Amino acid sequence: MLKKIFIVSIILLTTSCKTTNKLELTNAEDTFKEGLMLFNKKNYTEALSFFDMIKLQYPGSNIADKALYYTAEINFIRQEYILASFNYNRVRTNFPGSEYAKISAYKAGLSLFNISPSYHKDQEHTIKAIKTLQEFQYVYPDKEDSLYKKTDSMIIKCRSKLAEKDFRIAELYKKLESPRSALIYYESVLKSYDDTEFYEEAFVGKIEMLYWMKRNDEAINTELTYNVVFPAGRLLKNIEDIKTKYSLGK
Repeated sequence: MLKKIFIVSIILLTTSCKTTNKLELTNAEDTFKEGLMLFNKKNYTEALSFFDMIKLQYPGSNIADKALYYTAEINFIRQEYILASFNYNRVRTNFPGSEYAKISAYKAGLSLFNISPSYHKDQEHTIKAIKTLQEFQYVYPDKEDSLYKKTDSMIIKCRSKLAEKDFRIAELYKKLESPRSALIYYESVLKSYDDTEFYEEAFVGKIEMLYWMKRNDEAINTELTYNVVFPAGRLLKNIEDIKTKYSLGK
């Protein structure tokens, strides 16, 4: 019995010490230092409580931006990417003059990029990632900047997913022998994703669908456009094969 009382007393004493430490922090700077120390020790749950204290008790302090940034960092480390993006965006919008504004703008987009799914799934996060990354480029337009180059790479990857989604739908309709529906999605790729690897293939798909539907004049004009865009196109033979196929009838 005495042993149990001793253990309980130790626990209460430890808890009391922790509480006392927090209560003894009477300014934002000391509170942030304590939180940062815990963050560096990877004690993220406890660190977050100190950063939250700054947001609640010292929202107008000169380190409020730091507390919010490290809150976002904890979200990011925990792979809570939607929450991380939200908090990084708060740093960017609430503290535009902060030293953390630029990196926060970048990581707001990176967070969404990290949850962008494969092309066959819903692309809501992919679209939001593109928008957020493009906002970074608008605010920080230096194309030689390393972060700008990283956002460029992520935007291209996201746009390629969207292009592939439409292209694969077009291919599916082609297999289902629905050329009219396939044409809609090939044209979507041609209209919106000329910077992706699916652009040239969409040209060929469109030409084939037009020949399939006996819209030969449109097919010929599309082929002429293809020749201008891709004078040494890798799919020229595919187009010739399509023309041969449909000249023989389907």
